[in-house]
Amino acid sequence: MLVRKIENGSVIDHITGGKGLQVARILDLNNEDKAVVLINVDSKKLGNKDIVKIENKFLDDNEVNKIALISPNATLNIIRNRNIIEKKSVALPDKIEKIVKCPNKNCITNTNEPIETKFFVEKKEPIWLRCFYCERLFSSQEILT
Repeated sequence: MLVRKIENGSVIDHITGGKGLQVARILDLNNEDKAVVLINVDSKKLGNKDIVKIENKFLDDNEVNKIALISPNATLNIIRNRNIIEKKSVALPDKIEKIVKCPNKNCITNTNEPIETKFFVEKKEPIWLRCFYCERLFSSQEILT
């Protein structure tokens, strides 16, 4: 398996096996983005893992929080001039705002009211989120589908 190093951009490593495509999808990559998704790569630490490499894209905090919803143990490497200049663990914050929609159709955030979504992380393993407005509890799978 030969995949060239990227010159500048982001590499999301240690993604839970089988979740790489979901990570790429939630980052809303478009036809302009040069990206590679590696699935079920051997890993001494995890057994197998997925990796997403994105050329010339640097992730903001909201994008990193989205990744944490899918694979909370992933790592993010920032690449400049083919060198890792920063490496950080993805961590699920205690509060998630404006990132995902509430699955409750009756929630005020799903009306014409100009209200941004807000969830509190009730449990991190497995992930359970509580909507600030309707107070319903959801698993990360319910939120992400």
